[in-house]
Amino acid sequence: MSTILEKIAQIESEMARTQRNKATAGHLGLLKARLAKLRRELITPKGGGGASEQGFEVSKTGDARVGFVGFPSVGKSTLLSNLAGVYSEVAAYEFTTLTTVPGCIKYKGAKIQLLDLPGIIEGAKDGKGRGRQVIAVARTCNLIFMVLDVLKPLTHKKLLEHELEGFGLRLNKQPPNISFRKKDKGGVNLNATVAQSELDLDTVKTILGEYKIHNADITLKYDATADDLIDVIEGNRIYIPCIYLLNKIDQISIEELDVIYKIPHCVPISAHHHWNFDDLLEMMWKYLQLVRIYTKPKGQLPDYSSPIVLHHEHTSVESFCNKLHRTIAKEFKYALVWGSSVKHQPQKVGIDHVLNDEDVVQIVKKV
Repeated sequence: MSTILEKIAQIESEMARTQRNKATAGHLGLLKARLAKLRRELITPKGGGGASEQGFEVSKTGDARVGFVGFPSVGKSTLLSNLAGVYSEVAAYEFTTLTTVPGCIKYKGAKIQLLDLPGIIEGAKDGKGRGRQVIAVARTCNLIFMVLDVLKPLTHKKLLEHELEGFGLRLNKQPPNISFRKKDKGGVNLNATVAQSELDLDTVKTILGEYKIHNADITLKYDATADDLIDVIEGNRIYIPCIYLLNKIDQISIEELDVIYKIPHCVPISAHHHWNFDDLLEMMWKYLQLVRIYTKPKGQLPDYSSPIVLHHEHTSVESFCNKLHRTIAKEFKYALVWGSSVKHQPQKVGIDHVLNDEDVVQIVKKV
């Protein structure tokens, strides 16, 4: 393991020494590609994945999963205890939580699983502490709560983002708009729909050469960077929304609080005093983008107490049927829908119809 870490350190120091200009773009691209490959080796060591070590892998329950990430002693355990009523050991010393502690809350009819992950330490992406297992579990979450101490938030925020980026997690980002297709012959074909400031054909060929790819079609649909191209080639990046929770706001002034409220993706809270939990849960709901669908049995009123919760990417009537029971889609004839996804109330729709939040659905089966 130390040899990989040494290689990573050598490449990072060489990148720090290299001046950034047109002439060095290809060399820097090559170094970045090498770095990405070494990091991948570190995350997935030969002989299996790193997440299933004792106490880390927690079975997925509920409609969505939220992971708490942060340095030790920022208040993650207190927050979980106060949000979900789960006892996670809390103390004033560091590294109290040593395994993943699950909790569950019900919000707007959806069950949300909360995971208090052990504190990340600097160097986690390079295998220090239990960082690899922690981040492997974080990769399975639908949303990350990055818990920060309000008295030192920005330094910690940068360090944590650096650790998570090293593990292929991209926070509050969209996948790069780059189409990449390997082929058997014909060399490297590069098309760009807008002018490129960093990538040219030579740089792209250099990066692809590091992956032993000599024939590919690449289309850049925006001004892309070498890092974006490497992310697409690696193909194992995970794009997760993240909310920064600035904890311990009972220790700062109102003026400072006003400034904090202007930081994007941030919610100031006090886990100890239960302050501002309403804002936090509302923002969590917005970032999870869950869709609630109510069922209506024939001749009865809709059941508003327990909605079927779908993810915003899969909100068709078919997804709704599959969530109810796998056999329903096979017997499906049509559905009656009330709500904002249809013009008439009710409206007869097919299995591909896309539903909106809080629609009411009645399934009619084939006789």
